[in-house]
Amino acid sequence: MKAERLFHQRIDYGDGAIVEMVLWRVPSPVPPSTHGLKYSLFYGRPGVREVGYDNERGKGDHRHVEGKEEPYSFSTPEQLIADFLADVRRLRGES
Repeated sequence: MKAERLFHQRIDYGDGAIVEMVLWRVPSPVPPSTHGLKYSLFYGRPGVREVGYDNERGKGDHRHVEGKEEPYSFSTPEQLIADFLADVRRLRGES
């Protein structure tokens, strides 16, 4: 089985900022993650990541917020997207 894209959404804001969210189902977890998803959630401008959530091989689930990287406790895809969008709203002054 190959990776299967489950979800993709891009939002372009009038001020030049971009949100792009992609989730894939993968045949086996991306170590050290234990779930069967690979994801990349991005908010920022070209060349500047202000918020990012991803799980890459060797790092597992983590997030980048304003230049700092920290572990992220993955529970469900829905919670992942909700947490990411809450960070985006906070940085945009919309929360």
